[in-house]
Amino acid sequence: MANAQAAQPPDFVRIFDTTLRDGEQSPGCTMNVEEKIAIARQLERLNVDVIEAGFAASSPGDYQSVQRISEAIRGPVVLSLSRTRDADVDQALSAVDKAKQPGIHIFIATSEIHMKYKLNMTGEDVLQAATWAVTRAKQHLDYIEFSCEDASRSDWDFMVKVCTEVIRAGATIINLPDTTGHAIPEEYGRMSAYMRETVPGADQVRWSTHCHNDLGLAVANSLAAVRNGARQVECTISGIGERAGNTSMEEVVMALKTRNDLFGIQSRVNTRQIYPASRLLSQILAQPIAPNKPIVGDNAFAHEAGIHQDGVLKYKLTYEIMKPEDVGIPSNKLVLGKHSGRHAFVNRLKELGIDVASVDVERAFAEFKDLCDKKKVVYDDDIIAVVTEEARRTAEYFELIDVNVQSSTKSTPHAHVSMRVEGKEHQAEATGDGVVDATYKAILKIAQLKPVLERYSVKAITGGTDALGEVSCLLRDQGMTVAGHGAHSDIVVASALALVNALNRLKAGAHMRIKPTDAVA
Repeated sequence: MANAQAAQPPDFVRIFDTTLRDGEQSPGCTMNVEEKIAIARQLERLNVDVIEAGFAASSPGDYQSVQRISEAIRGPVVLSLSRTRDADVDQALSAVDKAKQPGIHIFIATSEIHMKYKLNMTGEDVLQAATWAVTRAKQHLDYIEFSCEDASRSDWDFMVKVCTEVIRAGATIINLPDTTGHAIPEEYGRMSAYMRETVPGADQVRWSTHCHNDLGLAVANSLAAVRNGARQVECTISGIGERAGNTSMEEVVMALKTRNDLFGIQSRVNTRQIYPASRLLSQILAQPIAPNKPIVGDNAFAHEAGIHQDGVLKYKLTYEIMKPEDVGIPSNKLVLGKHSGRHAFVNRLKELGIDVASVDVERAFAEFKDLCDKKKVVYDDDIIAVVTEEARRTAEYFELIDVNVQSSTKSTPHAHVSMRVEGKEHQAEATGDGVVDATYKAILKIAQLKPVLERYSVKAITGGTDALGEVSCLLRDQGMTVAGHGAHSDIVVASALALVNALNRLKAGAHMRIKPTDAVA
């Protein structure tokens, strides 16, 4: 029974990853089913304990995603979020039915402001709804998490009543979310301790924390809860999520590991898969990792100040509290060349944490060989970009065939684009303020769409003028915002690939997802 499992000695902190649910609620972070499965498999390689695969009742697309992830994942618990409604509970249970370790995450708001203005419910109504939903779920499975949404602004004694009843009804994990990022570590830690000390049966369940980063305190609040007995942290890769984001998985994991002298407890995460996970998510969402992002940013292990450089050269621990290899950051050395064979290429993909089974290896290897002819040096990041781009180019509604551009200081930039739309080839020409602008106008002519381009960014994946260019863009159309991503040695082609990728996401997203307005944050 899950109650017995939850009562085991708290020998480690469970990592509950909600990248695929709460993380995806961030604008422009919508993923298709195959992309979600790729992230879920990377989470399994990370050895997280729980994967919140989505909100099954929110749309047919989300239901399918939860169902497919449940079938694909063998290690972690896979669960779906659910409101305290019969349809929500039933769909969540159905979606995870084939999971090796199925679970459900039921929530309802417990703060006065949410009950009065959002739910239009009394405290007694909320208590009854919570107890009913947990009781219903308990008839089908044992792994039941219950969340007091907006716990950090709730009356503690009212939460004691709710938690007491849901534990009696069969809940095995109790989560106390800082939904609005309102709490500070001292008070959040006190709340966590109070609940564990006051709720009858508190020692029979696992206590969890779910924090948002509106005041930049999500990680600090989560660690404060751990110091006060919480043994599960809910977080996302790179801290993505609504508004300012969620608790960053890698920061919590490495804080527990690096300061084990203080916490005396760690997670079971395979830390060498942290950087590959962050990189994969960045590629899929077309959102670059900030250079100063702790743990995984480009500057996380960089030293420019002379005093720092001198100290590190003499003894690394003078200014480095972690080793880059401990989080899976590649050495960026030359790994393969034009004479490398397919076997060596596949082996390197595995070393980089790439799921070879999900890759068209022949196409990726051919693209790699082509890149070797163009570049003097091929780095790990180049290989990751090649594989990700090949996966992204699988036949979809729109498919780029060719881009031909002309530009000079004395003539108007011109672009000629060939594309397939549902398998049929189309061509268009356009002029613009630059070759990228002209290319985008030609593509949108063929697509017959007029989205707003909200963001366009370019960066070089590695150094040198022969570096692969990485382009991301953000489109908004009819209330939907999606990100697109493209990588190529020609920056114009990379730009075109990014736009086409975003257009495909618009097409897919129109019927795949409807984001609910009252999902727990």
